[in-house]
Amino acid sequence: MTEKPAAFIAVVVGCAIVLALAPLVLPPFYVRVGQLMLYSAGLAVAWTILGGFAGYASFGHAAFIGVGAFAAGLADERMTGLPPALLLPAGMLVGGIACAILSAAVAYPILRLRGTFFAIAMLGVCHVCAELNNNIDALQGSLGLNFPVIAPPSWDPATFFYELYLAAGVVVFLIAWQIQRSRFGAGLLSIREDEDTARMLGVPTEHYKRIAFVASAVLTGLLGVIYAHSLGYITTDSVYRDDTNLSLIVYSLLGGMGTLFGPIIGAFMLVFITQVILARLLDFHLFATGLLLVLLVLSAPGGVLGLVTSWKLRRRAAATVPAE
Repeated sequence: MTEKPAAFIAVVVGCAIVLALAPLVLPPFYVRVGQLMLYSAGLAVAWTILGGFAGYASFGHAAFIGVGAFAAGLADERMTGLPPALLLPAGMLVGGIACAILSAAVAYPILRLRGTFFAIAMLGVCHVCAELNNNIDALQGSLGLNFPVIAPPSWDPATFFYELYLAAGVVVFLIAWQIQRSRFGAGLLSIREDEDTARMLGVPTEHYKRIAFVASAVLTGLLGVIYAHSLGYITTDSVYRDDTNLSLIVYSLLGGMGTLFGPIIGAFMLVFITQVILARLLDFHLFATGLLLVLLVLSAPGGVLGLVTSWKLRRRAAATVPAE
């Protein structure tokens, strides 16, 4: 038990080192694509704590991106005296607390819903938060917020935020990994498979769901804070995005719903398709995402990892069949 986690962490650290060195050889365009890949992968893993492990697929996680981003931006306006190196940690602290409060406030009523009802309710939460941002003057959603420059003068800003996304993504991944291998993670899996039976067997389903919901929301919000700083200026429309809500589901479906590596694979693949292959068809992105979602549900419900697993099982079965 101790060797496997150690080997796993060694592999993760090795991959992180390779990715950290990638900007040294990548052209500037691909560094920016790498930023989006790492940001999307981090969001996908944060989403899968609730949507993949517990089976509560959210269509409104962009709400936490927006809440975290605007909370950090409003805090930055009042902390102009802080050194640039402290602005991001302070903003992440405020943004994380704001997402924790929001998710804890809506967790009890909204987690009483299941399936499609929960998904649509979360979409409603996202739209309500966006409308509040637009219509409450103090939140400055319609005017927008400027964020201070936090990249050190000696760093290229694109490379700085690439490394920041990578560090945040590794942290989110390790948290999700620890959850998956814990008793709490086993409880979430039992909720996904059969919540009523899990409750009858003594699993504290409501408590576990609320913890997963808040953890997923806070991690999403923290990534939203980094995203807002990387943009430098945000409005309501730039963070409360329906295409982000859809993409988070597609990442997991494309890579493998309920798995740890599946959302990362899905995020990397979809970002590469939309940003590189379809780079000149910007208005086609949302259509392509929706079309890919439909094709996945029909042809490969287990995602890429599901196809690999099926292929391995077929090969193993073929190898065990005695030759005539």
